[in-house]
Amino acid sequence: WMEELESNGPSDGRSAKDPDISTNSLSKYQLSPNEYFSLMVKDDPDGGKYPELVLKKTLDRETQSSHQLVLTAFDSGSPPRSSTARIRILVVDANDNPPVFSQDMYRVSLREGVPPGTSVVKVSATDQDEGFNAEITYSFLGVANNAQHVFSLDSATGNIITHQSLDFEEVERYTMDVEAKDRGSLSTQCKVIIEVLDENDNIPEIIITSLSDQILEDSHPGMVVALFKTQDQDSGGNGEVTCNLSRDIPFKIHSSSNNYYNPVLGSVLTAQSLEPAWDSVLPLFMSAPGFSLSFKNE
Repeated sequence: WMEELESNGPSDGRSAKDPDISTNSLSKYQLSPNEYFSLMVKDDPDGGKYPELVLKKTLDRETQSSHQLVLTAFDSGSPPRSSTARIRILVVDANDNPPVFSQDMYRVSLREGVPPGTSVVKVSATDQDEGFNAEITYSFLGVANNAQHVFSLDSATGNIITHQSLDFEEVERYTMDVEAKDRGSLSTQCKVIIEVLDENDNIPEIIITSLSDQILEDSHPGMVVALFKTQDQDSGGNGEVTCNLSRDIPFKIHSSSNNYYNPVLGSVLTAQSLEPAWDSVLPLFMSAPGFSLSFKNE
């Protein structure tokens, strides 16, 4: 047995014996051709010879896990006689390979509002070593936007799940680094990016920025009575707001820019035309401080 990564070191010597004497005694050793080992023959104190295998090239179990050699011993007779021994060398694994992720970056999209415990993505790394050296654990290495409080990571499987609900309006993207580490000291990292998709979960808001103090009876059409803006915290089409008024009230809405609107009189305001307006746009105006509706006497 030999551990991988050893080089230029002798293995245990094994000698051969020849009961003959003088010119017929053991003469030399020969090793079968191979890429990794050479043969060194030494003299022992008794006058014999013994061989040592010398590693001449680094071993790698992941490339070749065992080596088969043939050692031949020759005597010095004529004709020379020989004997062979088969040598099998098993390469023992060393922790020389770091884990490798299947992807350098994982990018996923997830809708806001998914319940806690939702599986987001599973990161996966492999290790070419074997046994204990190939066991991998996962952990967060670096996170932003409090991602570690929002997501949890299974250290054994690499599965990332939601730990709490997501809110697009608070955080649109989470970025985190995940580390895979084997049982030794070798590790590697990958990046995980989670894009939060917006849901239509916010109602539109109407904000009055300007309002006439009074609207007099017989005011002429086109009179601007207020200025307000709309906003919706959702994004894209979910954040687009459309304003409409009932057809049976004496007001029209003119759109300006950046979600600003001008309600104007669409016809001469009379007591009769005012009544249906109470149920639609006027309650909005009446909620503003300082607003009053006045009629002059005929």
